[in-house]
Amino acid sequence: MFASTYRAATVRERKAGDPQAAPEETHMKNEPHDAAAAAHQFKSVKEVETQSKSRMDKVHGDLQHAMAGIRTGRASVSLLDNVRVDYYGTPTPINQVATLHVPEPALITVQPWDTSQIGVIEKAIRAADLGLNPSNDGKLIRVPIPALTEERRKELVKKLHGIAEDHRVALRNIRRDANEAAKKLLKDKLISEDDERRAIDDIQKLTDANIQKLDQAAKGREKEILEIK
Repeated sequence: MFASTYRAATVRERKAGDPQAAPEETHMKNEPHDAAAAAHQFKSVKEVETQSKSRMDKVHGDLQHAMAGIRTGRASVSLLDNVRVDYYGTPTPINQVATLHVPEPALITVQPWDTSQIGVIEKAIRAADLGLNPSNDGKLIRVPIPALTEERRKELVKKLHGIAEDHRVALRNIRRDANEAAKKLLKDKLISEDDERRAIDDIQKLTDANIQKLDQAAKGREKEILEIK
């Protein structure tokens, strides 16, 4: 679902417990379901909720970055955020090897800092699965933003839905970790049963609010994709 940036890590669902469990794995760079989060020794419900909120905030940041890489019919330098250039053997964000501009509503220009790399940068843009056809004059790369066909808009919306679902999975993973942390606090006699019930209820409310926020962001991006200028 994600561009190569997001394939570096995986959010993994544990198989035990939650009847609402999401698919076993999904690509999410900034919210790996790792042992460190699960093994954290919490002393109170407040600590659980604070960490959960922080992790959910990271999911939203990651979502915004991922959605920026889905183009609409308008030129924007953020469209190239996920392009990685093989800069002397090191995958490097394009904005770290060139200056990007939008001189016209349907054009992005890319000015390489090292003109010897202009071909490599152009190749990276072509390989980014953005449906773009850059060209260069030896000094400057021009990236025209073609009007989206109806078929291409549908493909992009489908990709967007996949990205949004991956991030919903990440939020549910965090909910699961938080619920299990609350249960462990009860088991360790650090909280009462009433405290545990309240904690799980509050965690669910936090999750619901974050999923609603995610859905609103995805719907806004979908509207931009489908908008015909």
